[in-house]
Amino acid sequence: MTSAIRMGVLALLWGSGFLWIKISLNEGLTPGWITFVRCVLGAAVLLALAYGAGQRLPRDRATWGRLVVAAFFCNALPFLLFSVGEQTVDSGVAGVLNATTPLWSLLIGLALGTERPLRAARLTGLGLGFAGVLLIFAPWSHGSGLMSWGALALLGASASYAVAFAYMARHLTGRGTAPLALSAAQLLTATTLSTPALATGGTAAVTWTGVLAVVVLGVFATGLTFHLNYRMIAEEGPTAAATVGYLLPVVSVTLGALILDEPLTARVTAGMAVVLVGVGLTRGRMRAPLKAPEATDTTEATDATEVTGRPGAKPAIATDGVSLVTDPPLAADPPRAVAPTARSTCART
Repeated sequence: MTSAIRMGVLALLWGSGFLWIKISLNEGLTPGWITFVRCVLGAAVLLALAYGAGQRLPRDRATWGRLVVAAFFCNALPFLLFSVGEQTVDSGVAGVLNATTPLWSLLIGLALGTERPLRAARLTGLGLGFAGVLLIFAPWSHGSGLMSWGALALLGASASYAVAFAYMARHLTGRGTAPLALSAAQLLTATTLSTPALATGGTAAVTWTGVLAVVVLGVFATGLTFHLNYRMIAEEGPTAAATVGYLLPVVSVTLGALILDEPLTARVTAGMAVVLVGVGLTRGRMRAPLKAPEATDTTEATDATEVTGRPGAKPAIATDGVSLVTDPPLAADPPRAVAPTARSTCART
């Protein structure tokens, strides 16, 4: 499979997550059930892949304790918020708002002191990104229908991913746990955390179409996408995988318009373009971390091999944060003071 085809397949699978969420909602599933089933099926896929690769789940309590925090902010909470948000917001718009995660990551990095002071280009990008969100919401237009609690839930989901990336970069990455096993463990934890949401509604009116949609969401748009993304990072590098992130809003908007007949207005299209330009400017060129750790032991070298496929290679600073499973927004930049290697499950949709 060529690089272009692989990127296209990954973007289609990942970007379709918003479509499957919308169909599941339309066919009777509640946000709580969508979140739970998605985590269960995604975890099952990753457990099977990890077992096939000979990777074991973490055994120490400290790692599982950290996974509780990561699973909440990277899976259970954003998965639920995206499902809640799409009750009132089109799936295509949800995909575009998902792309704002890097903007939230930048703000969190500035607050934590892990980001350097913004130069003109990145400051402009930050402003453009949120200007694009305002253009999509169009609060000045009473008929826009987007300035709702659903839209706020979608933005909350994107911000939750940013919080997760910051936490994971500090407490989970680079600790010698194999990536697939770590991600499987994270989704298992998220399954437990999402269980209380099942009480928010029944499933009496669910159709077989809804069941099929949530199965595709969990198996393909969650579990399988992480595996493909991990393979792309290992074989082609994080930059190639990060590029896929820029295709996701386009995929979600296109699928929503073609399959669900969602209106593709000039305002939403322009807002999407402005958001993507803004995110691109905030990413800029990769910079050295404020305090870049040196590879001083064999554990770090082992982690680098797991991610890059090159024994002994120094682990790259994951400015893309792309090793995620779920609702993939554009790859978010985790705090630059840490060099993530073994990555866990945080997909944005």
